Formats: sequence, structure tokens, C-alpha cells
Amino acid sequence: MSARKRAAAVSAAAFLTTVLASATAPGASAAPTNCSYQVSGQQASSYCATGTGEHRIRVLQRHFLPEVGLIPIIGPWQPAGTASVTGITPHQIVDIWVETR
Repeated sequence: MSARKRAAAVSAAAFLTTVLASATAPGASAAPTNCSYQVSGQQASSYCATGTGEHRIRVLQRHFLPEVGLIPIIGPWQPAGTASVTGITPHQIVDIWVETR
């Protein structure tokens, strides 16, 4: 298997794992509110000012090699009042959002 095909398979597997894990995650009592995100250099972060649940930053990037496809990047779950920070790649950002639970 070529390196490009292997990278595409790993990227696809990571994306599917993320989708399945998100779909089965338990809910919290009240989702955070007053949320925002920021991208600075090679970091992305989210911050929710109020609420009792958790939030995390989600970034979807497009790899410069079309056969690799999309790169999902997910920050750690954090309580409201704490930032969720993750490193990102230098590839194009397709979408970015704050996930809450």
C-alpha cells in the first residue's frame, strides 16, 4: 500500500471514529452558552463563558493532497470557563465550530 493510500485510510478511520464517539457520548445537564472560537497561528481554541456542561473545539481541514481528503481535528472536552485548545495543521480550514454537551 502506498504512503498516500495509507494516509487516506488512516484519515478516514480517524474521521469515522470521531463521528461514532460523538454520537454515543453521554449528555450533560446544561450545555455551555456564550461560546466563541479563535484561530491563531497553528492553534485553534474555543471558550464558553457560562453553563454547566462541557465544550470542545472542532476543526475540519482539507489536505493539500486530494486523495487524502479531510482532516478532522478535535480539542479536549473542557468545562465552561476553561478553553479547549488544540494544534492544527497548515492545511486549508473547511469548517470550525464549538461542540457542546
